[in-house]
Amino acid sequence: MRTDDASSTPASPAAPAPSTAEDASARLGVIGLGSMGEPMAGHLLAARGSLVLHSRSRRPALLEAGATWAETPRELAEQVDAALVMLPDLPQLAPMLEGPDGLLAAGTELLLMIGSTSSPRGIRELAERLERESEGLVRLVDVPVSGGESGARAGTLSIVAGGAEEDVARATTLLAPCGTVRHLGPLGAGEVAKACNQMIVGATMMALAEATVLAERSGIAPAALFEVLSGGYAGSRLLEDKREKLIAGDYSPGGIAAYMTKDLGFAADVAEDTESAPALLGALRSAYDELVAAGLGEEDLSVARRFIAERHGAE
Repeated sequence: MRTDDASSTPASPAAPAPSTAEDASARLGVIGLGSMGEPMAGHLLAARGSLVLHSRSRRPALLEAGATWAETPRELAEQVDAALVMLPDLPQLAPMLEGPDGLLAAGTELLLMIGSTSSPRGIRELAERLERESEGLVRLVDVPVSGGESGARAGTLSIVAGGAEEDVARATTLLAPCGTVRHLGPLGAGEVAKACNQMIVGATMMALAEATVLAERSGIAPAALFEVLSGGYAGSRLLEDKREKLIAGDYSPGGIAAYMTKDLGFAADVAEDTESAPALLGALRSAYDELVAAGLGEEDLSVARRFIAERHGAE
């Protein structure tokens, strides 16, 4: 059934309210220091001079540069006004909210900025829970990021935000060192846009993989094919980013391929909520489910090339 939420209300990018000196001086934390979170934390620390961190393991380079380590989520929440969450998804955040060492136990005002690719439904449900259990002290914005590890390292990420205008304005100021923030609408709008992005990335990667295998088995070197593709409509940022991995057959993980199955599932949720019937989405989900079932899910997304090659026969 169609719902009256961000997934069904068209929205133009909104200009957030002007930032304030209070925003610029806000104490900031980062939860999750993986392949995206660590370089983003580096930019935030360099820009602000201080940062509070919590993750499964310490990052000595960030601590030596001036960051502070929080042993528990509660300890982090007690020291900051806002926190960027760069965990794989909302289920990884859930246990960090609860118990005597959880974020909610701090009992302080906090803006949580969810940077992971997550379910729009889940984001809205989490916001309702936080509003209820914190008595309005903890607020939420969704700020999923695009641009991959290279964008995180360069500070050129595309960040799509959903949430109240005042909250997104704060997030825009806080996250400026990491990239460009666009406010697309109410809570969940950022995740809807990211789901759309992942549909395109997933389709493009699978098409590149199939084209690479077809060309190579026809006697065309992948490097030569990519030169041709780059000069036409088939050129893309994804091709440029994954070109060398596809040529070399290097599938060492950046963002792992298994995440695509999760992301496409979120896109399917949006399709259901908006009573849409995408023609390609079902086929994409089947292809990536098959890739993961083949034991390739922990490799880089470019492993789609190996998946297609082995699916069609011996590589």
